[in-house]
Amino acid sequence: MHILANTGRAPEALRAADAFLMIANAVGDDRSANFLRQGRMYAYLDMGRIEEATAIGEELLRTHRRTGNLLAEAKVLCDLAQMRVLQTRYVDGMRYLARAGMLLDAGPRTERHRSATCSFAQAAAVAQMYETAAEAYEHLVALDERPTRTTSFDLIYSRTLLYWGLRLAHVGRAEEGATRLRRSAAITRRWLDQHPGDPCMTAVQALALAKLGDIAVAEKLANSAIMPLRAGESWEFARMAHLALGISLRESGALAESRREFLAAHQSCGFTAALPDERPIIRYEMGLTALAMDGGQPSRDLFAVVAGQVRELWQLRLQRVGMFRQARQREELEAAREHAEQESRRDALTGLGNRRHFDLLLEQIDDGRLGRPLTLLLVDLDHFKAVNDAFSHSTGDRVLRDVAGLLRRHCRASDVAVRYAGDEFVLFLRGDAAAAREVAERIRLAVARLDVLPGVRLTVSVGMAEWTEGVTGEALFRAVDERLYAAKWSGRNAIAA
Repeated sequence: MHILANTGRAPEALRAADAFLMIANAVGDDRSANFLRQGRMYAYLDMGRIEEATAIGEELLRTHRRTGNLLAEAKVLCDLAQMRVLQTRYVDGMRYLARAGMLLDAGPRTERHRSATCSFAQAAAVAQMYETAAEAYEHLVALDERPTRTTSFDLIYSRTLLYWGLRLAHVGRAEEGATRLRRSAAITRRWLDQHPGDPCMTAVQALALAKLGDIAVAEKLANSAIMPLRAGESWEFARMAHLALGISLRESGALAESRREFLAAHQSCGFTAALPDERPIIRYEMGLTALAMDGGQPSRDLFAVVAGQVRELWQLRLQRVGMFRQARQREELEAAREHAEQESRRDALTGLGNRRHFDLLLEQIDDGRLGRPLTLLLVDLDHFKAVNDAFSHSTGDRVLRDVAGLLRRHCRASDVAVRYAGDEFVLFLRGDAAAAREVAERIRLAVARLDVLPGVRLTVSVGMAEWTEGVTGEALFRAVDERLYAAKWSGRNAIAA
């Protein structure tokens, strides 16, 4: 299904995704269901159904943020950035893309990272930030352990180079454009050597070769690809094939036939949402053909208008590059601020939250932001002063670090552990009293098994209380503190609830 979505066969991909989603949902396979929803999103995107694709993307973004999957979040942010660009919501698009770039920089270099980086490059290419896209693709190639293999990324990269080369040629930078077109043709040639007859890659190669002047080969390739692409409703690649054939016919003097191909390409833009590159490229090539058919002053004036629009769009493209850089700088500043904020809430000795973090969490209880179920545990090391007196404060610090590590291991992603003061720790557990008591008992037993000091058996006393509606954070902590003293008075190494 994913291959279908990435190779221009969107209707087939959509049918496959719908069929497999029924199975995945029936058996509760959430991981596969997320991949299938992603495939549906790509199919809708390829078909120009942007609103439906956006709705799936936003749902996936909420899912990945909830589960803490940073690379998956980065990938869907890239996809949403592409959709925002297609909706001409450039500020949002650049913000999403900048955020995704930050997550990718911090993420592990896995196959998932490759996929997310490709989505980043594709979104940048759709925004016509070719330099940014090419840098990302070249980074992928450099990381590839098998650089000679072909992947679905090749199709997207060759398309990026193709549009970049055409646009450069249209703004008077023909030699730079030719360099990109030759690179695009080389990638497609390698792909077609291993996957002969692929109509999408055939169309990309045909258009690159037509613009490079190899019109005989381009015409043959374009003719072989047009009908399969139109039959499969792969309209973007069908437009490439029509353009390739139109350029070839124009260069061979068949101007009327050339014009017909450009009109077919232009007409198909109404069948599905065209990428921002496509209409300017089609108009420019149509303008060249009209000029060749009639070199009179009206035709020259009309072509001058088209060429002027192309140059203006190129300048807008450069503005988006600057917009992205500014968005990236804002994200970096926000990340630095967030890091500083996190450090201000972190206990330097244990790495847990500190008293300031504790106070902020109590405020969130009062504001209703933590929600239910919520249970507090107050964990106190028994006779810890004796450890410091007998073994030194540095040894005591090591004991605190080991206990903090144990508490962290018993916390889930939604739980928070803080060092309240000295040898007292507070756990904010997202669960009811029954679940929290099980956690407290596991912690009590685990501390008793710690082999930190020779001949010394560490124990903890634990007070716990579940938050109920209307109770303030201060009142909840007071109740937990009272329970801790009850545990100590009962003989220590105990839990009181």
